[in-house]
Amino acid sequence: MKNKIRLRFAPSPTGFLHIGNLRSALFGYLLAKSMGGDFILRIEDTDQKREVEGAVKSLLDVFSWVGIKFDEGPHIGGKYGPYIQTERLEIYQKYIKELLKKDGAYHCFCSAERLEEMRNKQQENKQAPKYDGHCRNLSKEEVDKKIKNGESYVIRQKIPQNIYVEVVDELRGKIVFKTADLDDHVLMKSNGIPTYQFANIIDDHLMEISHVSRGDEWLASFPKNALLYQAFGWELPKFIHLPLILNKGGGKLSKRQGDVFVEDYRNKGYLPEAIINFCALLGWHPKDDQEILSMDEIIKKFNISGMGSSPAVFDLEKLDYLNGYYLRQKNIEELSDLCRPYLIKEGLVDEKTDLKFIHKVITVSQERLKKLEDINELSFYFFRDDIVYDENLLIWKNLSLKEVKNNLKELIPVLESLSENDWTKKKLEEIIFNYIKNNNKKNGDYLWPMRVALSGEKNSPSPTEIAEILGKKKSLKRINNVIN
Repeated sequence: MKNKIRLRFAPSPTGFLHIGNLRSALFGYLLAKSMGGDFILRIEDTDQKREVEGAVKSLLDVFSWVGIKFDEGPHIGGKYGPYIQTERLEIYQKYIKELLKKDGAYHCFCSAERLEEMRNKQQENKQAPKYDGHCRNLSKEEVDKKIKNGESYVIRQKIPQNIYVEVVDELRGKIVFKTADLDDHVLMKSNGIPTYQFANIIDDHLMEISHVSRGDEWLASFPKNALLYQAFGWELPKFIHLPLILNKGGGKLSKRQGDVFVEDYRNKGYLPEAIINFCALLGWHPKDDQEILSMDEIIKKFNISGMGSSPAVFDLEKLDYLNGYYLRQKNIEELSDLCRPYLIKEGLVDEKTDLKFIHKVITVSQERLKKLEDINELSFYFFRDDIVYDENLLIWKNLSLKEVKNNLKELIPVLESLSENDWTKKKLEEIIFNYIKNNNKKNGDYLWPMRVALSGEKNSPSPTEIAEILGKKKSLKRINNVIN
C-alpha cells in the first residue's frame, strides 16, 4: 500500500484550459490537500501534432491565478522527474520491452488500409469497432523477420480473452467488465512514441501516485489500465472518476453554447475565488450545506464522501451569483483597481481621470456588478455626455411627454436653490421630497424622469445618487438638455 498521498494533474499542452479540466485539477488538489498529500503537475505532450506553443506557461499562469499550488512539476522539479512525457521516452521503451517479454503486448504490422477495411466491415455488420487480433498470434520468428524487413509496426496491449475484469471506483464501487468487449488498443505508436494509455500508467506507477482522479469519460479505459498494472505486477492506485459536467439543457459543455475556457471567464472579470468556489460545487457538496466557501474552507471540509457520481450542471446564473457576492466583499479601492482596465479599454477613462470620481462611480455600481466587464454598461453615462435619450423611457406610468417636461422644468429652480457644497444625495432628497410633499405631487412623476434625464438608462442608481456624483453643473445641464 502506498503510504504517501500523491495525486497528479496531467494535461496536454494543446491550448486554453477547459473549465472541466480546471474542475478535475481542483478536485485532485482538494483530495491531496484534504488528506495531507502532494499534488503534482505532469505534462503529457506525446500528441505532438496538437501541441500549442506557450500552452504550458499559460496553464501555469491560470493555476497561479486561481491559487492551485503544485508540490512538484516541470516548473519546480522534484525527485520523480522528468515531469514532461517527451523527456521520458527511454523509460517507456524499457517498459514496453518488459511488457512484450511478459506476453502482455504484441507487435502489429497491419497497414492503415487494412485497418480501415476492417472497420468498414465491422460498421456494415453493425459490430463494435475494435481490432480483430490479426497480428496477435504471430510467432517470434515472424515478428523478427518483419522487423528485419523494415515493416512498420505499432505495439498493442494483449487483452486476456474471455475473462471478467473487476475494478473499484471510489465513487461508484465495484464495476465488472468483460474482456470480450475490450479492444487490443495501441500502446506504442510506429514512431516509438507511447500513447496516453501506456505512458500515463507507467508515469503514475513510477511517480507513486496513490489516487487517480480523472473525468468519467475515462471509465471505459479503466479495465485496460487495471490489466496493465496486473501485467506488470504493480499495485493499482485508487481511482476516482469525476462526474461529467453538463450544460443546463443536459448536453455536454461546448463552445457553441457559451464559454468553456477559464481564460474567457478571467477576461470577462470573474474572480478566481468565485471560479474556485463554483467549480468545487460541481460534483461535491459540503455536509453543512454552506455554499460560499474560500479555498481554505473547501480544503478543510472536502471529503470523498461528499462527492457524487451524477452529472454536475454548469449553471452560469450560479457563477454570476457567486461572483457578484465576492465583488461586493471588495473594498472600493481594490474594486476600482480591478474595474479600471475595463473602463480604460472601453475608452471611458484614462490615466488622468480623477480617482475619487472613479471610486464614487464604482461605489454606486458595486451592488449590481456580476462580473467586472459589467462596469462599462453600468456606468458609461457617468463618463460620457453624448447620451441618447429614448422619449418613451422618460414617461412614468400614465404621464404625457408634456407633463414629464413640465415636471422637470419645475425641478430646475428647486435644484438650483442648492449650493455646490450642499449638493449631496441626502440634501437633494430632502429638497426634492419636500417640494413633492408640499405640492401634493407623486414621487415617481418627478424622480423617474429625473433619473432617466441624468442617465438615459432604464436601470440605474437613484437620481440623487447620480446627481451627487455628476455634480450640480453637469446634472442641471443634462436635465435642461432633456427639457429642450
